[in-house]
Amino acid sequence: MALDTPQDVLIERIGRTGRITLNRPRALNSLTLGMLQTVREALDDWVEDDRVTAVLLTGAGERGLCAGGDIRAIHDDARLGGAGDRAFFRVEYRLNELISRYPKPYVAVMDGITMGGGVGLSAHAAIRVVTERSAVAMPETRIGLVPDVGGSRLLALAPGELGTHLALTATAMTAGDALYCGFADHCLPGSALPALLASEDPVAAVAALAEAAPASGLAAQREWIDHCYAADTVEEIVERLHAADLPEAKEAAEQLLAHSPTMLKVTLAALRRARALPSLAAGLDQEYRVSCAALTHPDLVEGIRAQVVDKDRNPRWNPATLAEVTADDVARFFAVPVDGDLGLAG
Repeated sequence: MALDTPQDVLIERIGRTGRITLNRPRALNSLTLGMLQTVREALDDWVEDDRVTAVLLTGAGERGLCAGGDIRAIHDDARLGGAGDRAFFRVEYRLNELISRYPKPYVAVMDGITMGGGVGLSAHAAIRVVTERSAVAMPETRIGLVPDVGGSRLLALAPGELGTHLALTATAMTAGDALYCGFADHCLPGSALPALLASEDPVAAVAALAEAAPASGLAAQREWIDHCYAADTVEEIVERLHAADLPEAKEAAEQLLAHSPTMLKVTLAALRRARALPSLAAGLDQEYRVSCAALTHPDLVEGIRAQVVDKDRNPRWNPATLAEVTADDVARFFAVPVDGDLGLAG
């Protein structure tokens, strides 16, 4: 039974499974407000529909589940003041929280590229599947943003300081890394996905088709990562990375220093705070404050310009150095937005 929905999201009931297919393959299934609203409406409808016993989320095309939000649209709206982006975040974060407590099994297939908003639709699911093609990341610092969609909480709860490393460098996780860091539960070979999609019971199919977890490259680097990123400031993290005298640590420092100094410091503060928060809902509330503040900061528009619009890969951050970003600058990101809090945690 196909429902009357926009073509950029396909909503179907196949047997007893509610199927959600993100359907913008040319844009790597990047999310629009309308797509989020369509997914929310379907999930709300299926809660009350006894014919639906499970939900299966996939992405159209062969490149990935979802590359995140529609970055160009976020850029254009931020230039006009960000009112549309705040509305987008409110819908998105509430959807992320619903997925985390959805009363029916929600199976998310994180095949290929799964980043930003794609993580928000999948990594809070009850059953999270990766494949050998998976590349899972929260790359927000690269474009002048801070990890959101509940990503700050997932990163904060990753083993040791791996989440801090991933957040500050915007490094992508392999399937093994995602499993080790708590972003996924099962690994299926890509060749098994047709069988999963054809199954009448996706929960049973995942259990039957899953393979042993592949090794995590990040797990093997815990010693230097945990030491370097346990520092209290971004400046000290950089110092420790250089002092480690390892090629991997040097590369991490170079990646980190290419990103927005302001967003690096805000990200570190957000992750440290997220560790002490009691729930995903509380984490999303904090992220809403931070994201709204980012909309008013020049680094967001500049970061997207450099990476996505002009693609010169040469952002001019403001301030340009870590030393210029003050504690007051960071604190501003955690203040209540002008239009109020998200209020998920009550």
